[in-house]
Amino acid sequence: MRAALLVAVRLTGFDLRRYLIGALLWLPVSVIPLAGGLLLRALFDHISGQRAAALEVSLWLCAAFVGVELVRGAVLVVAFTYGVYWWDAAATLLRANVLRSVMTARGPAAARLPHAPGESVGRLRDDVSDLVELADESVPLAGALLFGGAAVAIMVSIDPLITLVLVLPMIGIGVLSRLMNEVVRRLHQRARTLGAAVTAYVGEMFGAVLAIKTAGAEEAVLERLRLHNSRRRAAAVKDGMATDLLGAATAASVEVSIGLVLLLSAAAMRRGEFTVGDLALFTSYVGWLAALPRTVGGILYRLPQAAVATERLTGLMAGHEDAADLSRSSGVWFHREPPPAGPVPDRADPLEVVEIRGLSVRHAGGGHGVREVDLTVRRGSFTVVTGAVGSGKTTLVRALLGLVPLTGGTIAWNGVRVEDPGTFMVPPRAAYVSQVPRLFSASLRENLLLGRPDDHLAGALRLAAFDEDLAGMPDGAATVVGPRGVRLSGGQVQRATAARALVRAPELLVVDDLSSALDVETELLLWDRIAAAGDGGGPATLVVVSHRKAALERADQIIVLDRGRVAGRGRLSELLDGCAEMRRLWSEELFSEAEEDPHYPAGRRSR
Repeated sequence: MRAALLVAVRLTGFDLRRYLIGALLWLPVSVIPLAGGLLLRALFDHISGQRAAALEVSLWLCAAFVGVELVRGAVLVVAFTYGVYWWDAAATLLRANVLRSVMTARGPAAARLPHAPGESVGRLRDDVSDLVELADESVPLAGALLFGGAAVAIMVSIDPLITLVLVLPMIGIGVLSRLMNEVVRRLHQRARTLGAAVTAYVGEMFGAVLAIKTAGAEEAVLERLRLHNSRRRAAAVKDGMATDLLGAATAASVEVSIGLVLLLSAAAMRRGEFTVGDLALFTSYVGWLAALPRTVGGILYRLPQAAVATERLTGLMAGHEDAADLSRSSGVWFHREPPPAGPVPDRADPLEVVEIRGLSVRHAGGGHGVREVDLTVRRGSFTVVTGAVGSGKTTLVRALLGLVPLTGGTIAWNGVRVEDPGTFMVPPRAAYVSQVPRLFSASLRENLLLGRPDDHLAGALRLAAFDEDLAGMPDGAATVVGPRGVRLSGGQVQRATAARALVRAPELLVVDDLSSALDVETELLLWDRIAAAGDGGGPATLVVVSHRKAALERADQIIVLDRGRVAGRGRLSELLDGCAEMRRLWSEELFSEAEEDPHYPAGRRSR
């Protein structure tokens, strides 16, 4: 609760001028009904015989009441129109801080992101809304308190007993709201979790249309979606019922209060102690007085919802960040251009040597990971990491780049320990070509540059052996590649990913199984071009995960992994003499590449 309140308070203050102007516009909406009640009292006393009746006075009182309501309606429209700017700015601030943490904070982001991107989207949509709604409730609360204080003072001056009876049911609503806090929090958390699961599953369905169709799994996938939806629906109904129960109890308290006022006022009116105008004032105020317990109740049931939202949003952020970082004022620009992005910082420490000592990674799911790996990568070297499936190759290079958390060991750059590889091993120090290429539904140029200048684009395309493919595209670099690059072949997607890394001119290029979708000739061309470039525009140093002959024969050193441990290291000839695991891998690779050779005899290819 405390973290959610901190976020709400900081949201009200990050753009204080806009918040205060909006509050000053909203407060009259809550206070103006005071004048309406007083006018009704005067009108009904006038026409009921409490005072000398005059048609002209009655009409003026009616006109004044209508004018008050028109003014209130106009203020309401202006307040709503202006207030939406603050609401959107506050929501943008929270989303920007979460994204900033994911992109730039220390520590591996992958370890804290949900498995399905749709769940992250759900948090940025629904949980952000819950927090902003809590902060936004402060203005209605202030208005309800002003109205309630003034209204109670007026009513007490007329009849203290009836006023007390009027207020008691509303106090009961506040107590009920407080008692239901934990129930609301639990139900809301489950509804949010299951709602995010549906969003994530729908996203996965659209991303795997081809796999679903080729497997003939349409009905099974739809049945799973129905199951997710039924769970979400049941949780949402329970969450909504808890909220609606509080709303219904608040509405019932208003009706009970009006009934009690009528019962008590009848006797007072017979005694001449309570006029028809007093009754009109009390009944007009009771509905507005209900706004106070309703608003307090709303805040009380929004608090557990906001606590869940804070927990889920900070869960996307780095471990050292908390609710204060989530609500930190980082600037929001609606009517002017944001300041220009700063230049890419110059790195004054060109790579000489990267040293890994005792590096260990343990997977949460119980996989092998890697254990106590030592590795030295010198400038200008070509290092290949190889091993069987599941031996820890990808884990090792991802740990080097800070993409997975280390459980032990150190990484040093030029003899200086790297405290946070995730923020240190970035361009232009290092660039990464992942095992699973990721392209956006945008032009090829936008996918490769990602906002950077295109100074090295032509050279990167040539190094990645993509220049001939580009020449065959009618729109050239402006070609839209489609979601995840579906308009490109598998080999083109992988080489485009390589070009995206090369355009950053990194000191160290880390490549994870680039050749899995490349034919032997294209792979040879790619490695030849990158090796020939060297310091003349290409990466000076490479760490490559591969089992292919072209990479292994070119390597200055090979690291052989077996179930997470180093089984051998050295050049290919040395390992073939002294490492049984390397001999086994080499034999399998020779046979595999022979089968890919179109000149290989068909009879032998089927063995």
